[in-house]
Amino acid sequence: MMLYAYKNRLPTPEEALPGREERPFHVPERHTVLGNPLLGPYPEGLEVADFALGCFWGAERRFWQTPGVWTTLVGYQAGSTPNPTYEEVCTGMTGHTEAVRVVFDPARVSYESLLKLFWESHDPTQGFRQGNDVGTQYRSAILTHSPAQQAAAEASRDAYQKVLTDSGYDAITTEILPATPHPFHPAEDYHQQYLDKNPAGYCGLGGTGLSCPVGVAPAGE
Repeated sequence: MMLYAYKNRLPTPEEALPGREERPFHVPERHTVLGNPLLGPYPEGLEVADFALGCFWGAERRFWQTPGVWTTLVGYQAGSTPNPTYEEVCTGMTGHTEAVRVVFDPARVSYESLLKLFWESHDPTQGFRQGNDVGTQYRSAILTHSPAQQAAAEASRDAYQKVLTDSGYDAITTEILPATPHPFHPAEDYHQQYLDKNPAGYCGLGGTGLSCPVGVAPAGE
């Protein structure tokens, strides 16, 4: 029964599984669709964005289909257990959420455009679930890599909250956190580009149908 308790609340660092010093599995070298390396260091001029919006299989496909995205990979983020496995994350006892790392060319696609895709691809008001997927590993989150990303993420959240509120939705539960203290742990080989390998596979993503405003920065910025 203890395992089920962590589907509805996050474990404290003391309660979390201990994990390990090194990743216990292999991560493939290249993206099966885009052909580029999954792991860094990435070419100069590219930027990194991290998003969690439910099951990472469908979430990753949304981003790799976006022009200007150089590579994507799925993993676990915003938890306490170092180098977790999928089975451990599924217990809820690592504190991680399923995340997508998006490496993109800012000259071709803006971070704000990726935020718009993020918000419109799921329901960010659901807390520890996304549709039929229930548990802390499905919570919504944005992990930022710069003060500019943090400001843009917060501005887009506030703008989208107004749209959601006007349509009768509850408050956004999305966590917006700096990525630095929350390392991204790549997931196992079979999770990477899962829906490319399994085109008829499960995709639990479903948005609200409401458009997120673009260009939410204050005038003059």
